Amino acid sequence: MPRDLRSILARPGPVLALAPMQDVTDLPFWGVLARRGGPDLYWTEYFRVHGTSTLDAPILRSLVENPTGRPAVAQLIGNDPVALAKAAVELQRYPVAAVDLNLGCPAPVVYRKCAGGGLLREPHRIDAILGTLRQVVTSVPFTVKTRVGFADDSGWDALLELFARHRIDLLTVHGRTVSGMYRTEVRTDWIARAVEAMPCPVLANGNVHSPERARQVLGETGARGLMIGRGCIRNPWIFDQIRQHRSTGTWRSPLGREVLDYITDLYESTRPSAGFRERLQVEKMKKYMNFIGEGVHPDFLHRIRRATTREEFFACCRDHLDHESPMPLVPPPLPAHAAGVGAVGDAVPTGVPDPSVADPSQGSTQ
Repeated sequence: MPRDLRSILARPGPVLALAPMQDVTDLPFWGVLARRGGPDLYWTEYFRVHGTSTLDAPILRSLVENPTGRPAVAQLIGNDPVALAKAAVELQRYPVAAVDLNLGCPAPVVYRKCAGGGLLREPHRIDAILGTLRQVVTSVPFTVKTRVGFADDSGWDALLELFARHRIDLLTVHGRTVSGMYRTEVRTDWIARAVEAMPCPVLANGNVHSPERARQVLGETGARGLMIGRGCIRNPWIFDQIRQHRSTGTWRSPLGREVLDYITDLYESTRPSAGFRERLQVEKMKKYMNFIGEGVHPDFLHRIRRATTREEFFACCRDHLDHESPMPLVPPPLPAHAAGVGAVGDAVPTGVPDPSVADPSQGSTQ
C-alpha cells in the first residue's frame, strides 16, 4: 500500500477515504476500522487553530502512532491565516500525507466563529487563507474539504475558481450546503460541477452508505474517489464491501455476531487507559450506537439509550445481535418532509450529538 497521497491518487480505481469526525475518528477508531479492511486514506479530526493554539496532542498521536499502514491527512480548522500557516508548517514535521483545510463543518458553534463552513460566507477570507497556506505547505500536498456554500450554491462556481487559482492538490466536496446540515438531499450535480471545473482530483462526500450508493455517486459525479464518515460508523466493512462490489459485482454483509464483535472492539479500544469509569464509557458508546442501531429492531436503541452499566449495554447487544443472519447496515430513508422530495439524506439520529460539533477556539474535547 502506498504511503503518500500522490501515489494513491495515481493508482487505478476509486480512492476511498475516511471522513474527519470530531471525537469519533480518533486513533482507537482508526485501529477498529483497519481491522475490518479500512480506507485507503485516513483524515484526522481537525486541529483547532487560533492565535495562541498549539497542536492537539491526542490528534498528533493519530499521526505518530498510526496503526493502519496507510497514509493520514492532517486537517486544520480556523480563520487566522498566520496561525493556520504556523500550524501547517509544524504539521509537516510529522508523518502526514497532506495538510487539509476544513471549509465544511456545519456545527453552529463552529460556523458562528467564522470557521469551518462559516468561512463560505466570506470568500475574501478564504482567498487570504488559501494564499497563505499554499505558500507554506510545500513538502506535502495541500488539500481542501468543503461544502458547496453556506445557504445555497450561488457562489459555488466562484469558489471553485478560487480553489483552482490557488492550485490545491485535492478537493473533497460534501454535496450539501452548511445550512443543509445532514438532513437534506446530497446533490451529486454540485459535485460533478467541481469535477468538471477543477484541475485537481475531487473526492465525493455525503451519504455514501452502501456499495450500490458508492457506485451511483461515482457514476453521477465522475469523482476520483469517495470520502465516507457516518456510513463507516454504522458499517466499518463498507470500504472492503465497495472493493468487493467493484471486483465481483457483489459483496458480503456482516453477520449479527460480527456486528456484536465490532461493538465489543469499539468498547474495549476506546476505553481510556487512565481514569476509566464504566458509566462514562457506556455513555460514550451511545454516540456510535445511534448510527449502528439504525436498521436494528426499534427496541434496540430504546434499551441502549437507557443503559447505564456495561452489563445492561451488552445484554441488549447480545439479545439483538447474537445471531448468524446477515445485516445490511444501511440507514432508513429520511421522510420527504425532512429531506425534500426524493431525498436520501444522512440525518443525525435522534439523541446523538453531531460528531462535528466542537469549539475551534478550545482545546481537544477528547
